[in-house]
Amino acid sequence: MTELTGAAAVVGLIGRPVAHSLSPRMHNRAFAHLGMDWVYVPFEVADDAVSAALAGVKALSIRGVNVTVPHKTAVIPFLDELTPEAAAMGAVNTIVNDSGRLVGHNTDGSGFVRSLREVAGFDPHGARVLVLGAGGAARAVAIALARAGAERVAVANRTESKAGRLAEAVARHGASSAGLSLAREPLAAELRAADAVVQTTSVGMAGDPSLPLDPDLLAPRHLVADIVYTPLKTPLLRAAEARGCRTLPGWGMLLYQGVEAFECWTGTPAPANVMREALLEALRGKEAEA
Repeated sequence: MTELTGAAAVVGLIGRPVAHSLSPRMHNRAFAHLGMDWVYVPFEVADDAVSAALAGVKALSIRGVNVTVPHKTAVIPFLDELTPEAAAMGAVNTIVNDSGRLVGHNTDGSGFVRSLREVAGFDPHGARVLVLGAGGAARAVAIALARAGAERVAVANRTESKAGRLAEAVARHGASSAGLSLAREPLAAELRAADAVVQTTSVGMAGDPSLPLDPDLLAPRHLVADIVYTPLKTPLLRAAEARGCRTLPGWGMLLYQGVEAFECWTGTPAPANVMREALLEALRGKEAEA
């Protein structure tokens, strides 16, 4: 880490818990690489302390913070402005302190789209995508895909009514959509015309061997993305590779939401390759310890 001066700029992370976060590794490696007098610090914030934490961001002239669970919606009433992306997604993962005005951004969805392009070489414009899940991450991904010009973004979820509500939101951003159950037949019908599948649930997270769909429904033309990043290669990604599919691991979204947050705070192009190296080092270290 670059030696800090009395003029050091501070950014950080608010959430609960935060001790597991890999964001400090990514951002502090980037600041050191660029020789910037900046530091990224995690702050654990209880549910009843969100307002006080954001008042502290202003009072201490902290340049900005990332926001993680469970505060991505709780911060919104205490912000001065939301970007169109954050308003559309109803959640904030990045806050910029603009001379005392707190502006909420959402780089989760745009970070995912950027990972599609930068890591997988996949352009979502005109694509037909099936999103598995209908929670907060699914909403960010699905709406970002629609805003990026996807032709269709269908949503499949265990609770079909929840998928339907997200599909209605997606349709307001220019893509055709439908809410589906996770039953085999509707998934098979949707996948016959789909270009990509995006898994946004916790299925397949470290220690869970489950699959969110039958891999026999996948074809080599499909790009299969999973936003789970531990393990680096989830059961779904392994099954997709065995079917001849291209895959996109979850670290891509984690990396590029951080890249975009870095650029929001600093106004400087992020050293994405440096951040990627720091992130993958940390993830491989976690796998080695498991």
